[in-house]
Amino acid sequence: MTRILLLHGPNLNRLGRRDPRHYGTITLPELEELVRSRGRELGFEVACFQSNHEGALVDRLQEETGRAAGCLLNPGALAHQSYVLHDAILDFGAPVVEVHLSRVAEREPWRRVSVVRPACAGHVEGMGPRGYLEALELLAGLLGRGN
Repeated sequence: MTRILLLHGPNLNRLGRRDPRHYGTITLPELEELVRSRGRELGFEVACFQSNHEGALVDRLQEETGRAAGCLLNPGALAHQSYVLHDAILDFGAPVVEVHLSRVAEREPWRRVSVVRPACAGHVEGMGPRGYLEALELLAGLLGRGN
């Protein structure tokens, strides 16, 4: 089975409790199971990882280089400041799709620019949990594994 990585950045471990207006009420384990389930239907093994630490996300991308065929990444607020994560995405050498639960383009001005996005093969935002499934479908297409 083809392995893909699902990475979650800072504060996403608080899903279900954190600002439901922007992030909804789904918990991180529920979201991960949603993606794993659809991933299995598409022939993917989905390996999930969350960290509040930028370096841990970089370490995981490096560990999965050559092992995972692609990655779904919600970098959280690191999207707006982490050139380190940008470089790690480039070094990963496989497609990465950036995903956000909320519509960051319509939130605070500082959230509107993602410095990791230029390193990614695509992005999905503002669709809540369904956006993760859209991002998975996009990644599947990039890997030649569409519906």
